[in-house]
Amino acid sequence: MSKRLSIMKYSKALKPVLDFSAAVHDTGLEPMMVDLVLLRVSQINGCAYCIDMHSKDARAAGETEQRLYLVSGWHETSLYSDRERAALGWAEAVTRLGDHGVSDALYEQARAVFSEEELLNLTVIVGMINTWNRINVAFQTPAGSYKPAAKHAA
Repeated sequence: MSKRLSIMKYSKALKPVLDFSAAVHDTGLEPMMVDLVLLRVSQINGCAYCIDMHSKDARAAGETEQRLYLVSGWHETSLYSDRERAALGWAEAVTRLGDHGVSDALYEQARAVFSEEELLNLTVIVGMINTWNRINVAFQTPAGSYKPAAKHAA
């Protein structure tokens, strides 16, 4: 698959998205949990570039290989905390809205472990990664060459 255009050449158009990304990463939510959510949503959307990026960022931040490999099957493992499980379930539901939106039961499950502000922040993070996934999938941004930022490096 070849790249359709170099999205970063259009920094003026991407500036609001880049600013949005920077802002949502400063929400106070656990960075490791956020990395798992970013990875899982990118898997759902089939965004190879973002899967590459977020798996590398999570690994550089200390996430285990096992938890990274199993994030797509989080329903069937006990490797994730109740809070992580609620975040992953919420992220999946918000990404796959369908005709019925997000169920009351899932909302109540998420509210049991997140404050209102945390749940809103999580939802904004899910919206942000969905935006990036759509941009990168549409323009076939090549995956594989991403290097974690120095702040993530162990």
